[in-house]
Amino acid sequence: MDLYDVMRTTFSARQFTDDPIPDEVLYRILDNARFASSGANNQGWRVIIVRDAEKRQALGDLCKPAFSYYRAQLKAGEVPFNTVTPTQVDRAEGELEPHGYPLLDNFHDPKKLPVLLVVALDLSLVTAFDAHLPRIGVISGASIYPFVWNILLSARNEGFGGVLTTFLSDKEVEAQRLLGIPKHFAVAAMLPIGKPVKQLTKLSRRSVESFATIDSFNGEVFAPK
Repeated sequence: MDLYDVMRTTFSARQFTDDPIPDEVLYRILDNARFASSGANNQGWRVIIVRDAEKRQALGDLCKPAFSYYRAQLKAGEVPFNTVTPTQVDRAEGELEPHGYPLLDNFHDPKKLPVLLVVALDLSLVTAFDAHLPRIGVISGASIYPFVWNILLSARNEGFGGVLTTFLSDKEVEAQRLLGIPKHFAVAAMLPIGKPVKQLTKLSRRSVESFATIDSFNGEVFAPK
């Protein structure tokens, strides 16, 4: 596929057919994704291909409380798990919400979820220029999320799709224990991947003019003359 076509049609796929992903295709996806950039080219990523049915379902179950709370915050008009605006939603009550994500109940089933990847990042290899700032850190993500996104772009190029999820990190300690991940590795993402039930080709995104300005945050809107 043309690069721009891949970029414009890679969407968050959460429903899959029962088509398997052959190992040679999955290998090719990862083989191309590895050319992503990372700080100092340290390539501190680790990918765990989770095939054991019990481990897969355990991962799905770990995510349910966070996803329920996420939905409760959305219903309250909040940005979930946000660190700028304090939540008004009680965590324990929020977790009683239906999680509303059917795939979580079917993580064990390769017919519903052909491939499940957990991506971890070696924090001992990460440079974090914002470590001293009084806010949540984001800079270290530059050493892992280009790689994660490359996996999804590669999957799209192969006729498959997936979704970048991060709610497993809410139960990072439990996930580390389940998968034998060392404590200095962050659980950066979990990627369900398969053949989308429906391949979207027209995605909704804000225009360049809505986010690009010249010389300052409130500067002249950038647009071709």
